[in-house]
Amino acid sequence: MSVPDYMQCAEDHQTLLVVVQAVGIVSEENFFRIYKRICSVSQLSVRDSQRALFIRYRHHYPPENNEWGDFQTHRKVVGLITITDCFSAKDWPQTFEKFHVQKEIYGSTLYDSRLFVFGLQGDVAEQPRPDVAFYPNYDNCESVEKRIEDFIESLFIVLESKRLDRATDKSGDKIPLLCVPFEKKDFVGLDTDSRHYKKRCQGRMRKHVGDLCLQAGMLQDALVHYHMSVELLRSVNDFLWLGAALEGLCSASVIYHYPGGTGGKTGARRLQGSSLPSEAANRHRPGALTTNGINPDTSTEIGRAKNCLSPEDIIDKYKEAISYYSKYKNAGVIELEACVKAVRVLAIQKRGMEASEFLQNAVYINLRQLSEEEKIQRYSILSELYELIGFHRKSAFFKRVAAMQCVAPSITEPGWRACYKLLLETLPGYSLSLDPKDFNKGTHRGWAAVQMRLLHELVYASRRMGNPALSVRHLSFLLQTMLDFLSDQEKKDVTQSLENYTAKCPGTMEPITLPDGLTLPPVPFTKLPIVRCVKLLSLPTSLRPQKVKSLLGQTMSTKSPFIYSPIIPHSRGEERSKKIDFQWVQGDVCEVQLMVYNPMPFELRVENMGLLTSGVEFESLPAALSLPAESGLYPVTLVGVPQTTGTITVNGYHTTVFGVFSDCLLDNLPGVKTSGSTVEVIPALPRLQISTSLPRSAHSLQPSSGDEISTNVSVQLYNGETQPLVITLENIGLEPLEQLEVTSKLLTTKDGISVSGFPMSSPFRQVVRPRVESRPTNPSEGSKTGDLGHLKTLEAVLNFKYSGGPGHVEGYYRNLSLGLHVEVEPSVFFTRVSTLPATSTRQCHLLLDVFNSTEHELTVCARNNSELILHASECQRMAIQVDKFNFESVPESPGEKGHFANLKQLEEERQEARGLEISSKLDIRWRIPSLKRSGEASIEGLLNQLVLEHLQLAPLQWDVLVDGQPCDCEAAAACQVGDPVHLEVRLTNRSPHSVGPFALTVVPFQDHQNGVHNYDLQDVISFVGSSTFYLDTVQPAGQSACLGALLFLYTGDFFLHIRFHEDCKSKELPPSWFCLPSVHVRALEAQA
Repeated sequence: MSVPDYMQCAEDHQTLLVVVQAVGIVSEENFFRIYKRICSVSQLSVRDSQRALFIRYRHHYPPENNEWGDFQTHRKVVGLITITDCFSAKDWPQTFEKFHVQKEIYGSTLYDSRLFVFGLQGDVAEQPRPDVAFYPNYDNCESVEKRIEDFIESLFIVLESKRLDRATDKSGDKIPLLCVPFEKKDFVGLDTDSRHYKKRCQGRMRKHVGDLCLQAGMLQDALVHYHMSVELLRSVNDFLWLGAALEGLCSASVIYHYPGGTGGKTGARRLQGSSLPSEAANRHRPGALTTNGINPDTSTEIGRAKNCLSPEDIIDKYKEAISYYSKYKNAGVIELEACVKAVRVLAIQKRGMEASEFLQNAVYINLRQLSEEEKIQRYSILSELYELIGFHRKSAFFKRVAAMQCVAPSITEPGWRACYKLLLETLPGYSLSLDPKDFNKGTHRGWAAVQMRLLHELVYASRRMGNPALSVRHLSFLLQTMLDFLSDQEKKDVTQSLENYTAKCPGTMEPITLPDGLTLPPVPFTKLPIVRCVKLLSLPTSLRPQKVKSLLGQTMSTKSPFIYSPIIPHSRGEERSKKIDFQWVQGDVCEVQLMVYNPMPFELRVENMGLLTSGVEFESLPAALSLPAESGLYPVTLVGVPQTTGTITVNGYHTTVFGVFSDCLLDNLPGVKTSGSTVEVIPALPRLQISTSLPRSAHSLQPSSGDEISTNVSVQLYNGETQPLVITLENIGLEPLEQLEVTSKLLTTKDGISVSGFPMSSPFRQVVRPRVESRPTNPSEGSKTGDLGHLKTLEAVLNFKYSGGPGHVEGYYRNLSLGLHVEVEPSVFFTRVSTLPATSTRQCHLLLDVFNSTEHELTVCARNNSELILHASECQRMAIQVDKFNFESVPESPGEKGHFANLKQLEEERQEARGLEISSKLDIRWRIPSLKRSGEASIEGLLNQLVLEHLQLAPLQWDVLVDGQPCDCEAAAACQVGDPVHLEVRLTNRSPHSVGPFALTVVPFQDHQNGVHNYDLQDVISFVGSSTFYLDTVQPAGQSACLGALLFLYTGDFFLHIRFHEDCKSKELPPSWFCLPSVHVRALEAQA
């Protein structure tokens, strides 16, 4: 016997073997339709008995195995069922002849046979035949099962007769010697009358009768016969048959202990014979042996407990039987099948280690030269048995060997599909799953080197199958899951192979369904590159939306008046952590930053990298990047545009690497840090873009409020220089601009720097002019220029609050800010300021010490004055004749009195306003010709109280008129000798109080230009009337005048000095209030 049956199990010893075969040409589909119906009748209760008969069907059985039927009767073909197609009566004889030819193959062992004919109708089909059944077609054959039951009953009758025949004493006949095929030549010439030979014959026959009893459902009788056979055969050292007797004893005991069977077949085999009552077991059977010293009542001789082996003894007896089989080279198949049966029993007993010893023995059993198909079957069965006892990796090993055997070089047509299918079945044994999600759960399981080898074999097998998509999927899985175990060279080789495959068939995210129903999930490349951090970025400062605050100061999130309600669902902490506190805007480009690194030893090119989102319609703008080999954390920004409003969730990103398209979800990325993945998208708003006439600044302003400045510009100016700033706002969005508010704020300046021009004079044009404020307490301190010669800065912010479109309806706006950084270099400084009186009472001379603190030559000039040239670091004095100022006309601001806390502050503010007025009237300007730059110079911070008093007009304005012409200059009033000269003194009261009355005396004198004044002029000048003038009380803003006349008797230059009488009224007022202009009169000869 050379063909092993790897599906053998211990309970098969009680079955009758029936072969079902086709005669002639029968389609495979029709044959197996009938075959399945025949196989459904596998157990039959014997009529008028409590025994059961079990049938084992085979549609193919080697005839040489049938020759071992005497050794073990379950190997003997006792029934033959043939199926044929016959559609005409003339073909019937030939068909029936084929049936007889088929019977002759197993003729020596057949108990009975049947022929099922389909398609034949007529007279032939109507003739009753016990061994032939006619059916019109395969659909109309309801009686197949009934005929099979009748057929099994006929087999039982023959079986029972043979059992009785073998067990009944035939006087005078010797017990024949049962032999296996290879023993027949060994027994030629033996002494058949020896006691040793008779015991051998008797022991073998006992064993044979035990087999027949087991098949006939008489379990207890079979146990008795097996025990007796063992004793007889052991005494004559008939090891091969002793092993068979022990195996029979084990099989009967297994059937008793495990009525559900050991082969894992459906439908438990319940043995009715094993549950016989004791009376039936002790009843005398007429067929029991009575000769050769054997007690005919065997059931009473040996009790059931003694006859049946215990579960532990079953394994020991199997070991002993296998050891006897191993002594015979030709019994290799018997030994192999015994090992398989023992393994199945041990699997039920959950004794895996002992079962592995039997399997290891089975591996090394040498059979004849097996065909490739038989090798595949052998390795597959070994794999299944190892799986049965829980040796999963060992099972996978033999399954893989079977897979490699399918494509052995000796096979002309390799079975790559079968190889691939078997390789897939080995995956669980190597702790390998084709779902990449299983590799994100903790540490790696299994031997990575073996797993990589297996994955490579899957790739190769799928390629040879002609399925490149499958090759790409397995190679992608290898690269994704085994990346940490690949060497640098292996990484290069795998990626090169992957690129070659994807050039013909790109990798996708679609599941691949195999013909057997197995689905291969997609393999996203979450490690190419590896992502460590995902952060949703807020919009730039200039585009960041802000909500208009309600009257309560904040937007109410719910309409419920209660602080907490158990009815309202509250978000969990995890959800809160994923919700981000800023908003994105519909139609604006939004950014997500990923921190990635490249684990590969070469440059990694990532193409088509974009965002995966849900919640709103989102247009992802793919990016391409190239990461250097084994780079550190590298920031990558992915962008997109939300097209609708709502809540958007960033679920992950997609990439194309090595030709494989991947959707990488954040939930499947281990160790990824994220501050949240959900953000609200508000309705669209306009987008303003700002540009200025000044260059952008690298210096970013940092307001104390913490607000970010979207755009910064800088400029370098000299102190007092004017720089126009043109700001251009352009709406680059799709929504109209409906609201625009412009505000400005001067940040805290350093070193006494201020800026003029704020608040703005226009929302679109701003003039920036810095100036240094220096307020020395006295002129000597103002002369120190050391503190004024270094670089100073000032900073200011312009804010543009705007809105429009749907976002404006929802109460959102944007804030665009412009930061202005001005670096102020010193230009000119006035180190000293003083005054000198002028010839006119309404004028004075202002003396300024000017210092050039630049490195260039510059010119300084005031209004209506000539230029003063100053070299670098040079100081000169310049005199400016100025009209005195009526400071009382400086208007007060509307809220001036309530704004200032005390009078001192009010006075300082008024003094500053006076300084501004003086500076504007002086209009002192400087110019640097070499740089073509100019600016203003201010003295407002240098004016002390004394200087201001000298520059201020007195509250009492005195005017002297000679012949109706005012006299307040160096020019002399001309008159003729002998003609009276009219003199008028006019007083204008600009003070807030009434003044007067006053008395004034006119005193004439001559100035000899040598310091001598001549007042003795009684003979030269005569007054017409009195020389004393009287003025009445003058009300505020009122005016009064007094008139008189003089008569010059001689020619010459005369001066009139007007002196006030000292009385109580004049003493109450300051002397500076009584400043009258000097009067110069030139008397000329009268013309004829």
